[in-house]
Amino acid sequence: MFNVGKIVNTHGIKGEVKVLRISDFEERFNPGEIVYVMKDEQPIKLTISGHRMHKGFDLIQFEGYENINQVESFKGCKLKIHEDQLTDLAEDEYYYHEIIGCEVYTNDDRKLGKITEILSPGANDVWVIKQETGKDLLIPYIDGVVTEINIDEKRVVIEPMEGLLD
Repeated sequence: MFNVGKIVNTHGIKGEVKVLRISDFEERFNPGEIVYVMKDEQPIKLTISGHRMHKGFDLIQFEGYENINQVESFKGCKLKIHEDQLTDLAEDEYYYHEIIGCEVYTNDDRKLGKITEILSPGANDVWVIKQETGKDLLIPYIDGVVTEINIDEKRVVIEPMEGLLD
């Protein structure tokens, strides 16, 4: 199962929950979509009955949960989906879980480390690479730097620009 959000609080008294989105797909929280609330590591299957945006958060309501008392225990829980619910991606697009764990090499076959995290600070993602020794490297996911991605082999090749590896 894959994370698509985290319930950070309730909202109002009619059973809405405030969700911090982890998914890039706008349609992920449309009414009728299925999500799973992970409560005590047990998935609870829920159907979304309502969705709206409020102050940068997704406000979601679930079918059969029309009262704050019914959703109060969901605070802090993750929202997940099954693998078969993943949206198909275009060529040269990847899910975070496909990139995290890949080994990173320079174009001259020097191993830099493993991707442990992906940051989304603005215009492009930044990949955090854990080196065997030393500080983590921050690699921008842009053309000209990332030259090859092989998901099957969990291998990424980069062309480091000047100062990137210092």
